[in-house]
Amino acid sequence: MTDLFEPATAGDLHLSNRVVMAPLTRNRAPGAVPTAAMATYYRQRASAGLIITEATAISHQGQGYADVPGLYAPQQVAGWKAVTEAVHRAGGRIVTQLWHVGRVSHNELQPGGGAPVAPSAIRANTKTVLIRDGVPTFVETSQPRALAIEELPGIVEDYRRAALAAIEAGFDGVEVHAANGYLLDQFLKTGSNHRTDAYGGSIGNRARLLLEVMRAVTGAIGGGRVGIRLSPVTPANDIADADPQPLFEHVVRELGPLGLAYVHVIEGATGGPRELPDRPFDYAALRQAWRAAGGQGAWMVNNGYDGQLAQQALADGADLVAFGKAFIANPDLVDRLRRGGPFNAPDRKTFYGGGEQGYTDYPALE
Repeated sequence: MTDLFEPATAGDLHLSNRVVMAPLTRNRAPGAVPTAAMATYYRQRASAGLIITEATAISHQGQGYADVPGLYAPQQVAGWKAVTEAVHRAGGRIVTQLWHVGRVSHNELQPGGGAPVAPSAIRANTKTVLIRDGVPTFVETSQPRALAIEELPGIVEDYRRAALAAIEAGFDGVEVHAANGYLLDQFLKTGSNHRTDAYGGSIGNRARLLLEVMRAVTGAIGGGRVGIRLSPVTPANDIADADPQPLFEHVVRELGPLGLAYVHVIEGATGGPRELPDRPFDYAALRQAWRAAGGQGAWMVNNGYDGQLAQQALADGADLVAFGKAFIANPDLVDRLRRGGPFNAPDRKTFYGGGEQGYTDYPALE
């Protein structure tokens, strides 16, 4: 039986084990520029088979939270270079998660104080983070405007440019964030996409932007260095689809021929229950659709996994298992999983914003 601590291959990525550090927003990049503390934070966690960085904005327009990093300016590339070099010196592998938040933003975070953009002018009933008097503060998102069809090629190009910038910064690859109610997920799902043009209505139309992005990114840096994150049924950021099973099976069938490194699937509600009675979903059928369409990359599962559940997931056909909050408090999580603990408890008060406390000061095992 496949073991969590065996090496794995995900496209062009050769991983020392099957434990993945999931992307975790920490709001510690003032001015959207990665810091020296971020290099320390990721280096401490380099024993993961793969690190996926916190979500990283592909453009100023793509930013939705205060003090999250970007990948669209030279100083951001330089900051990330220090991070990737630190991880590689420690023997790790690291990809960055490419992010456009769409409507999950606030006027204060947008260029010129403008409205956030979305497939349709429907406000997300959710919150974002601004810095008020030096303190990270949750506020309601702003009313978005619907993107004109003429703007969509520019967004595809932003993703392509960001992927190239990631390689320049020394990343081993990228993960396209198409989950959790952000822009690409907003286009996919009926609750947020009410368009009547070529990007709305049918499943094929709603998936069009995502597939254009994936073809552009894989064309730029090669499919073997590209992953994608999907969340078929999560309600995160006020997102929903009327019939997600055929939608996501269509998406993975279209992705199959692109030679992706991996598909990263959030099972159930992000950070919540793994099964949603009102939103049933067959993840095994989704994986089968991906394989039947020629998808050779790794299948990565995520949401509420511990060591025992992770081993069961591998036995059931997964290739990689992503761990989120556990990596915040346990920089040496791989070793702790191997030994069966003990595990540090995370300090939720320090999740978003701040300095070294609750960031780089969690102890490793002796």
